[in-house]
Amino acid sequence: MIFTNSRNKKYKALQSTFVKNSAWGIASNILQILFVCGFFAIVARKFNSSDFARFLISNTVYQIIAAFSSMGLGQWFIRQYVIDEEKLTLTSKFMKTQIGLGMLFYLVNIVLAYLIYPDTQIRVLCIILGTNIIFDNFINAIKTLNIAENEQQKSAKILVIDGFLKLVVGCLLFIHPFSTVMLSVGMIAIRMMTLSLFIKLGSANSLSLGSLWRASISYNDLKVLIIKNWQFIVIGSISIIYWKIGNIIISKMLPLSNVADYEISFRIFSVLQILPVVASATIYPQFIKFFNENNINGLKQLYKNIFFAYTVFAILSYVFMYSFSDVLIPLAFGKGYPGAVTCSQQMFLTFLLMPTVLLQANLIVAIKLEKLDMWLNIFSLIINVAGCLIGLSLVKDLAVVNYSVFVSFLVFHILQDIILIRRKLMTLTHCLFFYSALVLTILACQHFMAVVSSVIFFVCFSAILLLSSALIFMNQRRKLSTAGSFNTAVTDK
Repeated sequence: MIFTNSRNKKYKALQSTFVKNSAWGIASNILQILFVCGFFAIVARKFNSSDFARFLISNTVYQIIAAFSSMGLGQWFIRQYVIDEEKLTLTSKFMKTQIGLGMLFYLVNIVLAYLIYPDTQIRVLCIILGTNIIFDNFINAIKTLNIAENEQQKSAKILVIDGFLKLVVGCLLFIHPFSTVMLSVGMIAIRMMTLSLFIKLGSANSLSLGSLWRASISYNDLKVLIIKNWQFIVIGSISIIYWKIGNIIISKMLPLSNVADYEISFRIFSVLQILPVVASATIYPQFIKFFNENNINGLKQLYKNIFFAYTVFAILSYVFMYSFSDVLIPLAFGKGYPGAVTCSQQMFLTFLLMPTVLLQANLIVAIKLEKLDMWLNIFSLIINVAGCLIGLSLVKDLAVVNYSVFVSFLVFHILQDIILIRRKLMTLTHCLFFYSALVLTILACQHFMAVVSSVIFFVCFSAILLLSSALIFMNQRRKLSTAGSFNTAVTDK
């Protein structure tokens, strides 16, 4: 009885930490992403589609390189930080490593820009925006430390300021027009200010410039670290490449206007993915705790609850965008991007799978199957790129890119399901119920949107979904309560 109560208190404490940090992260990220989307909406309106597309391409090149520059060591650091006794030494070496890697990959960014694009403006923008790689590596390292210390609120406050300042730079276009080069210089200035705030305010209890300076990292240390954890490099980078490689392929095989349509759709996608991304970053350490304590029942229950919530959220988000994208996109970005409406509807098919793919990937890594997760990522990326290249060689349509991403995510999710079923962390019934719900959602959108207004459909569908979810949730709680009462009775006897 005492043991049961103690375990329940510990589980509630973990839930409290999860909710608190997720709330901070979600609130700050919503504000930050909204500020950034506002910035891009202004830029889309103030520049012609060609200049806007060049700006987006330069952003894409730097973000792809940045995905590799951290070498995917964030997840490794969080897992190591939990068990390492020399936390200050570990942190200092991790930070210093990230700074050095950022400088190295900035040079890679410049070389890649000159190899791929003959356009002078794109090259200049890549040189300017590429300096973000150095700043981002350091900032992301501090954000990772905050996650490990359950101090996400420190990162949250600074990121809101960063997003707001970017919006201010965009608003200057209303006062006096200037080129995309000057716009890029302004963004770099904002990033430098954000970095200084992270150094002064972010994780001040665990980080100092003095400790970074004293940290000694040899070539052999770096070599061993990367070789030992090379699977994290793949896992960490592919998540960015999944989306950004589409921009590169589109820029080489389709008109520049399609680059803008794709990026606008992704900007809206990124707003709605905030909740699962932030929540998953917070829950990852909790998965590790349960696994290290061999609390498999707690691990399964936490995973099952979050999976259910993610599924409901994903379905609601898809139905919302399918219903209202034709209103939202012209309202936010102007009427110069009509192709973005159809693109967003196609792209949000992937959103039906994205939250639970992310959750299951974190679970697989938490139970120390990161190498297997890495190969799933590689296989899925190959499907994505092959689908894009083969499809676009036959049909010059942006839909090819969106459907290639969707198919690659679907394969990824199914392979994850197989792994988790074999590990007895999920059941086949649970899996089939999930896919049935997604298929019914897609069919409902295609059928009913043709006969009723989008508002009526969304309200009715949402009401039915939320009511059904509430009934399922209460039924699960009743079963858990009954099981808990039975266990308590057995313990008393």
